Amino acid sequence: MIYVVIIFLWTSILLYILLGGADFGAGIIELFTSKTNKAKTRKTMYKAIGPIWEANHMWLIIAVVILFVGFPKIYTTISVYLHIPLVCMLLGIIARGTAFVFRNYDAVKDDMQKVYTPIFVYSSLITPFFLGIIAASSVSGQIDPQANDFVSAYIFSWLNWFSVAVGIFTVSICGFLAIIFIIGQTDNDGDRQHFVGKAKRAIFIVMFCGALVFAAAYAEHIPLATWIFGDTPGLIAIIAASISLIIMFYALNKDKPILLRLLAGFQVAMILFAATYTHFPDIVLLKNGENLSLVAHQGQVKTIASLGYALLIGSLFILPALVYLIYIFQKPKEVIADH
Repeated sequence: MIYVVIIFLWTSILLYILLGGADFGAGIIELFTSKTNKAKTRKTMYKAIGPIWEANHMWLIIAVVILFVGFPKIYTTISVYLHIPLVCMLLGIIARGTAFVFRNYDAVKDDMQKVYTPIFVYSSLITPFFLGIIAASSVSGQIDPQANDFVSAYIFSWLNWFSVAVGIFTVSICGFLAIIFIIGQTDNDGDRQHFVGKAKRAIFIVMFCGALVFAAAYAEHIPLATWIFGDTPGLIAIIAASISLIIMFYALNKDKPILLRLLAGFQVAMILFAATYTHFPDIVLLKNGENLSLVAHQGQVKTIASLGYALLIGSLFILPALVYLIYIFQKPKEVIADH
């Protein structure tokens, strides 16, 4: 049952990156859009993220609950030594959601609208940035359980070039996903070509940010290249992601939005797989050489069994509901009205 729980944990993280990432990317794209195109981009973005707006943080909650219930030592280590980036990420989530709701549904439209927009776009940038920092810090080997001062224990555990580079890379991934989602929601060919051009630029930005991650890993003496290219499964995953990228350029020049979304999801899944496969089941690498493993540091057997069954049963309700939600949002308004 432990591997059922691990699969749900990995899948929850992946879905949060894909769906939550596209959601955050909406604000990131708006931040870097010219004033003349902001209104059009904003309208299309809302249409694209509508099906996942209310559901995206569910995956983060599931991942946190799995760690809290099934892997208490791992949960405690992350929440203690990385509490600063965790708090920043959570504050970003709260600020972003609040600003989005007030900006769009406030009964009184006044000068506060000028406040809500910056909060929304900058928190959309900050949240995935710290999410990437948390993920990178967990495997950077910088968490020091034997640190005897605040700075060493709670600052340098995450404030390093590698973690910052992964944070930037995560932001670029979110922007890329948002652009891919938006292409299928355009109303005319002119808008589609505009966003296709943005998508191509986003791909090159992601590649550049990925190169920064490898450079930072090299500078920090983190064997990232060995992790990804040193094992056959990881190498195959990167090759598959690269091939799908070539196919994506073909799909961008054709009207194939569904294929684009599938390819984007596949690429992110392959990157996550390649980055985690080598040191699996270790999920936290500590500075003293100790690793926290999803197998060795699991909770009680009965707890893991109960958690596994709960996840299996819960997925029977959650996944069909999510699929139906996306289906409803994709139907034309006149068809929905007929029902």
